[in-house]
Amino acid sequence: MGHFFTINYLKVEPVLAVLVFLCAIIFVGGVGYFLYHVRDDDTNLNRLILISLLLIFAIVAIIWLKLVPQTQVSDFKAFWRMAPKALEGKAIYKYDNDYFAKWAYQTGFLVYVMTVVKIFGHKVIAIQLLNVIYQVLILLMSYLLAMQLFNKVKIARLTVFILMIDLDWFALNSQADNQYLGMLLFLVTFYLVMKDKYWAYALAGITLGVGSIIRPIGPVVIAGIVVYALLYLFIQNNQIHWSGLGKVLITLVIYQVIFSAAGMAIRGSGLNSYGLTNRDSEWKFVVGLDANSNGSYDQGMVNRFDLKASRAKMSQKEHQIIHENIQNLNATHGWLKLFWNKNETLWASRSTTVDFTGFETQHSLRVSNFAKLLGYMGTVVLIILSWFGSLKLLKNNPSVKTFVLLLPLMAYAVVQLLIEVQGRYRLEFLPVIAILGGLGLFTICEWIRSKWGKMNV
Repeated sequence: MGHFFTINYLKVEPVLAVLVFLCAIIFVGGVGYFLYHVRDDDTNLNRLILISLLLIFAIVAIIWLKLVPQTQVSDFKAFWRMAPKALEGKAIYKYDNDYFAKWAYQTGFLVYVMTVVKIFGHKVIAIQLLNVIYQVLILLMSYLLAMQLFNKVKIARLTVFILMIDLDWFALNSQADNQYLGMLLFLVTFYLVMKDKYWAYALAGITLGVGSIIRPIGPVVIAGIVVYALLYLFIQNNQIHWSGLGKVLITLVIYQVIFSAAGMAIRGSGLNSYGLTNRDSEWKFVVGLDANSNGSYDQGMVNRFDLKASRAKMSQKEHQIIHENIQNLNATHGWLKLFWNKNETLWASRSTTVDFTGFETQHSLRVSNFAKLLGYMGTVVLIILSWFGSLKLLKNNPSVKTFVLLLPLMAYAVVQLLIEVQGRYRLEFLPVIAILGGLGLFTICEWIRSKWGKMNV
């Protein structure tokens, strides 16, 4: 984060960068200490503060919708343009290497967009307001997860606060983006797993299945949950507990039934003959192992392919490029550098979500750059505070439930080292980082109070 901030801001406009950074620290510190200082032994007061935070966020999020164009861009445009055509019975792809043919798993979210269009009409404000609702519910789930882990209202308050002010996190509510609904369903899955009840594991299978249909990163979440089950449920106190493994199997079986049934339904309906499969998994590695672009999308790489070619020819070319990328990384000993740069892109640089909104088309360059800087300050705050929270966890033995969140996060981080990365791909796990940040801000406030207390004495 320090490297990105220095190169892109301190060297360009040092005075503005330092001023905005200091204002961000003062603002977060001031509001954070106020939320920390408010008593937490009154249930009604706690609810009032939480509701107030959620209402403030909802108002700001709706105002943001007014500041950006209604135009849909990139992949989001593909969903928004295709939904009404699909409702009219038109084919969603023309050849076997078309968008919804090679990435058939995106059809799940397309069905969601079609449902929204069917109910509310082809009006983008409907999907935008639904995104705001999902964002509010994500903040609520972050609060509940923090309570599950730490059982401290103040940490939960601070978690909501530092996530809700992160423009880099909520900026994409103007787009037909599957990340917010998927994020919400995955957070509910984590919450249900933490309940450690048979009924909760069954419901977790449902939310995990639907979440994977909407946002197909389910295998990463599953990997984290399975490792959690093996380490903390199956083996406890040096004894094997088959019941712990059985609970997770319930989740996985229900997930598989739901996901498979959805794929069969999509094939049976004629919407997509490939169901919910990924017929172009190679592309993520074509981009992800490209040292020239540091594993990010690059139009130069795209130009090396004939996108109108058949899937078979495209796949053959992709395997060739992957082989070339690996040879290049081996010859230049560039693996570590690639991983380092990809790690920065995914977790420490701007998420570029503001760029995807088209904000700069309705505002001056200076206003646009300032909005992007403000958005990035949310990332800076999360990074700094999450480090304090991580150190606190290292110092104190964390609850076993903590690993329900941390293991999927780690699995996601490892997978992203090999495949294509974009800053916006971190959105799903920003609530987890915010929970760590909430703990970090709470720890700082505790330290300040202890020092002030000694000074007052």
